[in-house]
Amino acid sequence: PLIKIINQSFLDLPAPSNISAWWNFRSLLGVCLMLQIITGLFLAMHYTADTTTAFSSVTHICRDVNYGWLIRYLHANGASMFFIFLYHHMGRGIYYGSFTFMQTWNIGVLLLFAVMATAFMSYVLPWGQISFWGATVITNLLSTIPYIGPNLVEWIWGGFSFDKATLTRFFAFHFILPSLFTAMLMIPLLFLPKTGSKNPSGMNSNLNKSPFRP
Repeated sequence: PLIKIINQSFLDLPAPSNISAWWNFRSLLGVCLMLQIITGLFLAMHYTADTTTAFSSVTHICRDVNYGWLIRYLHANGASMFFIFLYHHMGRGIYYGSFTFMQTWNIGVLLLFAVMATAFMSYVLPWGQISFWGATVITNLLSTIPYIGPNLVEWIWGGFSFDKATLTRFFAFHFILPSLFTAMLMIPLLFLPKTGSKNPSGMNSNLNKSPFRP
């Protein structure tokens, strides 16, 4: 079954005959995601999610770990490249009307929010001044929600201030969320063999589709 799913999702995927280079961004997103997972695992081997040692552990990675600086910058710049490809992928989908495939599009929107949440949590992990105050300000925005706002902020913080419990939670969710949306990425691939890629012309091309493989 796994081989069949892979074959339908990558090789026999119905693709319009006038498909263009704009359809490469989904594959590039997959490459960036794998890069983030691999480099993230290596960084997690040396990172400590503690307010007293988080910043120094990042410094240790860059200065003392063999090629640690390279792994860290690959992870940081890989995130930027991921968002560049993501916005191109979204723009292509909007321009060519891919949102008419509601199931696939709605899952993509959920994935977008999950990616943004993951990126926000990663912003906190170095525990520098910008990380601390940026996260404090953004999470405090939730306090403007009537009735439940202040309690919601304290619940996210795990206390009355942005402290060790918050950093630990953010580090945990920075691992959990990518695992979830990696699994969610498989769902659009299950729908695509049925619908195929959207035609760049926006016209009905059910009769003018061929397998993606050469």
